[in-house]
Amino acid sequence: MKKYLALLLAVLMLAAVFTGCASKETTTDTPAASTDTAEPAKTDENTAAEETPAAEPASEEGKVFNIYAWNEEFKGFFEKYYTVPEGITVNWIINPSDGGVYQDKLDEALLNQENAAADDKVDMFLAEADYILKYTNSDYTQDVQALGVTDFSNAYEYTVQAASDEAGTVKGVSFQCCPAALIYRRSIAKDVLGTDDPAEVQAKLDSWDKFNAVAADAKAKGYLMTASESATFRVFSNNGETPLVTDGKLTLNDAIKAWQAQAKDFSDKGYTQTCDIWSDECTAQMFKDGKTMCYFGPAWYYNFSMGNAQDPEKGCPGDWAICEGPQAHFWGGTWLLAATGSDNPTMLADIMNTFINDEEVCTNLVKNEMQFSNNQKVNQACAAEGGNEFLGGQNDTAVFVELAKNIKFENKTIYDQLLTEGLQGYWREYCDGEVTEDQAMANYYKYINEKYPEIVTP
Repeated sequence: MKKYLALLLAVLMLAAVFTGCASKETTTDTPAASTDTAEPAKTDENTAAEETPAAEPASEEGKVFNIYAWNEEFKGFFEKYYTVPEGITVNWIINPSDGGVYQDKLDEALLNQENAAADDKVDMFLAEADYILKYTNSDYTQDVQALGVTDFSNAYEYTVQAASDEAGTVKGVSFQCCPAALIYRRSIAKDVLGTDDPAEVQAKLDSWDKFNAVAADAKAKGYLMTASESATFRVFSNNGETPLVTDGKLTLNDAIKAWQAQAKDFSDKGYTQTCDIWSDECTAQMFKDGKTMCYFGPAWYYNFSMGNAQDPEKGCPGDWAICEGPQAHFWGGTWLLAATGSDNPTMLADIMNTFINDEEVCTNLVKNEMQFSNNQKVNQACAAEGGNEFLGGQNDTAVFVELAKNIKFENKTIYDQLLTEGLQGYWREYCDGEVTEDQAMANYYKYINEKYPEIVTP
């Protein structure tokens, strides 16, 4: 892994030579163009987003705590629910996720970590499921149990597995668990299916054959089944039996191929739009006048991505519900990883313990932020209380408690973010009629060869 990161840095430095002094770094929060990563937020790379009074720290540890992230979601939770020790300044270094920009900036910082000034060292950084293994299986992350994070009794097993290296050393924690559901518009479901009851909707959409058949019924009534041909990608890909890369070779498994077939079929028949899932075209369907029946995502999706739907004037809060859908799956998640060389080990451990073991904080994440926490005890308690107004009073936590039992963190590779972004983007061009199928795949393989020369493509 060190060799991989070192090679990447060399490439970056060479690129800088050719681009010259006029090159501009991407450090703003322009919404991500990626297909299925959360949108980033604007933050100057060198700006401290959170500062405490300039007092001396209570210990011999560093005065500056640097956190690398790709958007402001966790930053918001951190500022609400974590008390920064007096005398410590927190810097947020935020770069967009799409195109691997965030990873590139982070890799450069980690490669320079040993020689960096104390105030410039990476202390903690965030990682997603699609590339977390790249960092946990490297020397750039450290054992959090040695720091004092030892209680994982209420954390979901897969979140600990994902944050562990091949030897079982835990390198971080996730503040959330991410079972995903089918999120549907109640009013449209009632018109198309004759019911908006989650149990009854599930019975009518519990297989891909049923889902595809209902798509035709929805079209006949003037609705879209999904707002993007990529809306179902994670459901299919998460159920693949083999990883995208095995023994250095790219292999599209049967689940991926099934998604490709559905995406093309839905596009040709007008059951969906051909657009990026983060595009304005897609999210516009979440407004009150939208015509799309189904979305897919975890709790963070309708909280973080469905702002249009939550708008009390333009949106349709209360007109949504969730059920499992055709297949159980999970999507994403944000892990907090401890950077080797951090001079703030006490604060590192305290942050991690807070977001997985502090029951008050975890409860606030569920009740106030519409998250599904990484604390089973808290989730079980919330599952027995009240409901979510956005979902018409449905208790989504109770649904996610059941769906979380099916999560398996397997068949993941260090390449998944860019491989899945690229596949969806190039396949969209085929679905949209811009290129032939052969051209789309040839373009995709070329993209992989440029991003990861070590991967053998067909």
